[in-house]
Amino acid sequence: MAPAAPLLVVLLVAAEAFAYADTDGYGRYSRLFAFGNSLTDTGNSAIFPVTAGGPFTRPPYGETYFGHPSGRASNGRLILDFLVEELKVPQPTPYLAGKTAADFLNGTNFALGGATVLDPAFLASKGVTSFVPISLSNETSWFQNVVQLLNSSDDYGEIGLNDYFFALSNNSVDVAASLVPHIIGAVRSALTAMIAAGARTVVITGMLPIGCEPQQLALFPGDQGDYDPITHCIARFNEVAKRHNRALRMMLSEHRLDYSCRGRSLSLLYADIYNPVVKAVAFPTFYGFGDRPLSACCGGGGGPYNFNFTTFCGTPGSTTCADPSKFVSWDGIHFTEAANRLVTRTMLKELKLLV
Repeated sequence: MAPAAPLLVVLLVAAEAFAYADTDGYGRYSRLFAFGNSLTDTGNSAIFPVTAGGPFTRPPYGETYFGHPSGRASNGRLILDFLVEELKVPQPTPYLAGKTAADFLNGTNFALGGATVLDPAFLASKGVTSFVPISLSNETSWFQNVVQLLNSSDDYGEIGLNDYFFALSNNSVDVAASLVPHIIGAVRSALTAMIAAGARTVVITGMLPIGCEPQQLALFPGDQGDYDPITHCIARFNEVAKRHNRALRMMLSEHRLDYSCRGRSLSLLYADIYNPVVKAVAFPTFYGFGDRPLSACCGGGGGPYNFNFTTFCGTPGSTTCADPSKFVSWDGIHFTEAANRLVTRTMLKELKLLV
């Protein structure tokens, strides 16, 4: 096997993470490795025993682009799919669908729906219940397994959102906020492992605005003063996301300084995923969305958010909107294909990955 080119790693910590390798061919990158949860998962949850047969494997998921459920938590393509298209790299193989080096030559997706950054045992010690026994440390181990198989490496992925979701559902904003330094520490460890494997350009995305998720809005109704006057999102939840993003940027700055002092050629970039979503919610028509940016396209429960776990998207009693492209949220937790496209274009433009 030829020596691997320097890796570009994009670690989406709120919604996903990626890495690509430079090539001398038609495109700048040859393949991609992804980490994260359902915002990045393109098939692992459909195979993993705990989640196999879940809602993402049933209609109406996948209807817009694939015409059938594809294991993705959306009506169509994810941010990862758009990155693959724009960067002209092969679709990475879901880790659980491969066995040999040949299976992973085109890249690997380690993301699994429901995964957290922090280990389930640690979350349990904080009174937080996770539903899938997979964390970033597991995905990093999978990555290292593939690296050994290939004797080289490349990446993309997102993770971190579920830690905060579970904390908010199980406890309070204070508990969620207390997880920030632990999550950033776990991301730092994963980042170090990626760099050790050969990554030289690393793009890490921040946390999305948690308080704008229809799920959170429906489950935690508040008084008028609890909502941002422009977006109508839960302000205190979004403060947790902002705290996460500040800590993440600080960690990246420290990492840059550390590697610079060692004379290492390493580029660490921060990709903002928070503001594109906030802008789409605040000014939906400007970005091509309809007048219900905080409502789920697919689901049940009615009201301003159309979210209820008993009539979750794809279950009896749920309905699907006529035009998903006019909605930011697909099922109250995950984005529509249209929102994923917007976020990807913003990321690529800001990071100039195609230049």
